[in-house]
Amino acid sequence: MNKLGDRGCQNHVPPCNAVAERPVPFLTYELCLAAAGAHGFRQWHCPFANTANQTPKLHPKRQSRKWMILVAVIWIQAFTGTNFDFSAYSSEMKKVLGISQLQLNYLAVASDMGKVFGWSSGLALMYFPLWTVLFMAAFMGLVGYGIQWLVISNLLSLPYILVVFLCLLAGCSICWFNTVCFVLCIKNFPANRALALSLTVSYNGVSAALYALAGGAFNASSSSLYLLLNSLVPLIVSIAALVPILRQPSVDPISPEAVRSDSIMFLLLNVLAVLTGVYLLLFGSNTSDTSTTARLLLGGAIFLLIFPLCVPGVVYARRWFHHTVHSSFHLRRSGFILVDDDDLELHKQLLSRESSLNNLNGSLNGSLYDDEAFKYKMSSQKLCSEEDNTRCCEEMMEKDKLVMLGEEHPAQVLVGRLDFWLYYIAYFCGGTIGLVYSNNLGQIAQSLGHSSTTTLLLTLYSSFSFFGRLLSAAPDYVRAKFYFARTGWLTVALLPTPIAFFLLAAFGNSIEALRVGTALIGLSSGFIFAAAVSVTSELFGPNSVGVNHNILITNIPIGSLFYGVLAAIKYDGNAGVGLKLMFSPDSGVCMGRECYFLTFVLWGCISFVGLVCSLLLFLRTKHAYDAFERNRRLVEVDAEKDLSSPSVIEQLA
Repeated sequence: MNKLGDRGCQNHVPPCNAVAERPVPFLTYELCLAAAGAHGFRQWHCPFANTANQTPKLHPKRQSRKWMILVAVIWIQAFTGTNFDFSAYSSEMKKVLGISQLQLNYLAVASDMGKVFGWSSGLALMYFPLWTVLFMAAFMGLVGYGIQWLVISNLLSLPYILVVFLCLLAGCSICWFNTVCFVLCIKNFPANRALALSLTVSYNGVSAALYALAGGAFNASSSSLYLLLNSLVPLIVSIAALVPILRQPSVDPISPEAVRSDSIMFLLLNVLAVLTGVYLLLFGSNTSDTSTTARLLLGGAIFLLIFPLCVPGVVYARRWFHHTVHSSFHLRRSGFILVDDDDLELHKQLLSRESSLNNLNGSLNGSLYDDEAFKYKMSSQKLCSEEDNTRCCEEMMEKDKLVMLGEEHPAQVLVGRLDFWLYYIAYFCGGTIGLVYSNNLGQIAQSLGHSSTTTLLLTLYSSFSFFGRLLSAAPDYVRAKFYFARTGWLTVALLPTPIAFFLLAAFGNSIEALRVGTALIGLSSGFIFAAAVSVTSELFGPNSVGVNHNILITNIPIGSLFYGVLAAIKYDGNAGVGLKLMFSPDSGVCMGRECYFLTFVLWGCISFVGLVCSLLLFLRTKHAYDAFERNRRLVEVDAEKDLSSPSVIEQLA
């Protein structure tokens, strides 16, 4: 039996297979977890439980139902990233409303401000069933985007302030859809929820490419069609996803063998996701003159989204697949979160025990569990104390440094940590600035005389954002052969952004430079968006991730306003509108490289600041990651030794 044994699992975490109980939640992610508990979410499968009491395998029909739910979540995510196609109709909206570039920027900010009210979706899940919240989100989008379509089609006239409110309502609907998807993944894949979240969140990045295909299939000359699609398609997808959601299976504990089998399924689904992204990249910006060709390409994209429904059939052949294919691979369960569920639970046990040791004035009770906690702490402190004290920046690098991963940080403690603000600035100057760039793609292409390539640029950004999101899980798949701290990967992901902006500033008139820059920015921002929850959980505690991550993403509306105002002031100044910060009836179009030249230079410098902050964060947290990985491998070695012991083999038999 493992050193921690059943005693460790029972004394320091809830009993295995127990229903999850969490404190009163305040923000979206914690509300998701609490709602998942209210809807039957079972606690994690204890890796140190007595193997004699193995959980019976789920019936294949129940297994197939959960995979159908995953496919339904993929559909929802793929068609509800409606904020990414703003640039496709922004120029037409600006013309119809007769507003300046600055006022147009306020509409984009209002859409991003919807994230501030995302907590309301988790609150709704505490009182309403999932399907009700899903349709509430769909009808918010129907009203928000539908009325905007009436306005841009000159069928309805509304004051500017009401259009701002409609953008806010539409942005809020996206957060509600995301919350429903999170709860479905958490409930139906408790042992592999990290993999489920990483896969489904990635599909949110292809929405713009899918809508670009749909627009070309129905009416390529109408930019207002995007608003109509944004209002109707999510509602239609919600209706299609209703049956799997209503027929959710009861969630029972699963065996380690089933967990490993599911990891293979997720690997296959990720391969299929890559193929979908490549297809959209190649054909998403189709400019064919024939609507028939465009509709065939749209049909191909829809087929790739429906194809995962074959997974339930694969589930029926799971035993054959396991014995013929899985045995030739040795994959550890991993994915979106570098510190996976079992590692986090062990880590929390060590932290909990360490706290008890401190309350007892450092006295040990002599148990093996206490030795593990004491050695873990000592090894982490030893690594942190071996820094070279001769450099002039040593004081900054060592001040208030994280000693170990997973330690809980309440909000009041979080805002006092230097590591958090380095992380905040890195996100603010990296992922957020990429989002603002995508909102301005329509005006950027128009000013450079490439209006006809707006759809192509939108597809490039969407597709590469999708690839970036998928890549956020790659570090975990290669962890066994090549380990690198998550904050280090974040630094690498931020590198393309300043390169892209300086490239755009230097060769802005070149369509090739515009395409390459857009692809690099999409790839970088997509990785950051997908990896952010993982980094927040690892650095500042898994139990506090709901509050802490929502504090982090406050930088999105702030950055959307700040960066958008910078760009709009320069744009309107060159267009002859003047520097008017409030509402103005004047509307102008700026043409030429100078419209965004200074903006690209400023954005490049700002993103370089984010890269430096990310590098400092990596250097300050590297020892904590190294200590965690070293101790995780030691625990795995001990567990493998225990599992190979004769007594355990007899129990498994």
